[in-house]
Amino acid sequence: MKWIEPKKYLKKLELSEFPQADIIQLKYPVLLCHGYGGFSTLLSPAPMHKPCMRLRSFGIHAFAPNIVPYGTISTRAEQWVRIMGILQDKYGYEKLNVVAHSMGGLDMRFAIAKLGADESVASLTTIATPHRGTSLAELVLNSPDTIREKLAEFVDWFGESIYPTTKSDAVAAVQQLTREYVTEKFNPSILNTDGVQYFSYSAAVGKGTEQPLHPIYRLQNQLIFQNEGINDSFVTDESAKWGKHLGTLPISHLEQIEIQVNKDRKPLVENFWLELAKNLKKSGL
Repeated sequence: MKWIEPKKYLKKLELSEFPQADIIQLKYPVLLCHGYGGFSTLLSPAPMHKPCMRLRSFGIHAFAPNIVPYGTISTRAEQWVRIMGILQDKYGYEKLNVVAHSMGGLDMRFAIAKLGADESVASLTTIATPHRGTSLAELVLNSPDTIREKLAEFVDWFGESIYPTTKSDAVAAVQQLTREYVTEKFNPSILNTDGVQYFSYSAAVGKGTEQPLHPIYRLQNQLIFQNEGINDSFVTDESAKWGKHLGTLPISHLEQIEIQVNKDRKPLVENFWLELAKNLKKSGL
């Protein structure tokens, strides 16, 4: 039997003086803005609740409120501005770092450019936001009229059931996510504002990559790939790039907000949110 020296064995049990992860001290708190849709609230108190709690575990003041899940950009932007005001009044925050997922990034670009939110926003980091639209929106709008109308009725009913204070408008919102609308109407009038730092993450999984994808999203991933190229099953890699591009994530649209994450994929998601927080710190935010 091989003899193990007691000192060598005990060395493995030696306590670290500070075993917890470092606190990430940011200058400003983080507001997480969710995108289009509300079905994720069946699994979580808010679409970005889990990322919010992850940021809080880093020692960051973070908030992930709910707004109307199926509304136009201007309607949603007004609600984000109202929420920012509530947080500033309640906690005395001077400014906030906004981290916006998917359509939430368009909402906040509108709020900054048109609603005076630039006074309250230090930075905007978008995650898989369709800054040049998405062909998925066009596929939805081009579905047979009967199917589209019935689906819209159900989605609006669901949206108003979970968020009854604002009328949902699922079809109008999807129309504002098309490539034509975003590139020809939205982008020319919604310009970046001086004094706000803009960052972005894009993502790509499935077709054209070596990254796995949940089978339920395989068809739309392939259709978007045929129309535009590699994507995260909702938005393409190229469409999501805006401001300073921080990288292409190997995680899907829902994995980014910690929904439907398999155990072996969890480290990728955890590392992404850690790197996002570190970027804000490194940028003096």
